[in-house]
Amino acid sequence: MSGVLPIRQVEKPWGKDSLPAPFVAPAGQRIGEIWFEPPAQLPDLLVKYIFTSEKLSVQVHPSDAQTLAKGLGRQGKEECWLILAAEPGATLGIGFDRPITAQAMREAALDGSIEALMTWHEISPGDFFYIPANTVHAIGAGVSLIEVQQNSDITYRLYDYGRPRELHLEDGVAVSKGEPYATGRWHKRVAERGSHTLVNGPLFLLDQVQGAPSAAIAARYPGNLLVIPRTGPVEVAGQALAPGSCALADSIGAVRFADNGVCLLAAVCAI
Repeated sequence: MSGVLPIRQVEKPWGKDSLPAPFVAPAGQRIGEIWFEPPAQLPDLLVKYIFTSEKLSVQVHPSDAQTLAKGLGRQGKEECWLILAAEPGATLGIGFDRPITAQAMREAALDGSIEALMTWHEISPGDFFYIPANTVHAIGAGVSLIEVQQNSDITYRLYDYGRPRELHLEDGVAVSKGEPYATGRWHKRVAERGSHTLVNGPLFLLDQVQGAPSAAIAARYPGNLLVIPRTGPVEVAGQALAPGSCALADSIGAVRFADNGVCLLAAVCAI
């Protein structure tokens, strides 16, 4: 059944006590993530806003095949990031400057030099990055973004800047690709307005649309989908949505798009 998704605010040591509108951090809390609770009709997809005041840990996620092989079920995690705001000099660490062996990666994680071995990409609003499973990555300070991901909580931390949190070196190094990030394949610039296909499977779909989607984009969403307003109004099953919200629609026909509104559409692919 269509409807607005509940929000969960998640405290993080690298979060912020002052969030951009329409979000408000509770007094005394550093909120790093805003989650939209995945609905029962679409449980395999998670949408988040992320706000950083410090660097996130250097981390990696396994693939579905790797978690299935370990008897954990289908718990792989691929994700993507659309940058909304970035302070001057803000960066994302994705992949390595040059190939690195598993042993060298483990040693670099232990002594902290892994940060200097990674490639740090300078960013600005409109940058979009897809992060395949097994890609070593870290979000830098001063970043606001929307993340769409497989709904999995398996994260292997390789390095955390001395914060007192558990690391997962053995599991993490075992699934990490010690190689440069394929920027030409996985990175693109997205105009604030206009319609653009951002992800075309194989695990999930993501499109930005301005106004009503084209017939080709609409055909990509034959069933349940998530609607994420960016600018202007949009209605799902007669319920108005504002930016900062996310809703489940049981069909694209249940969505009323404003002529000049911009929103994101997301859905899983058939497996």
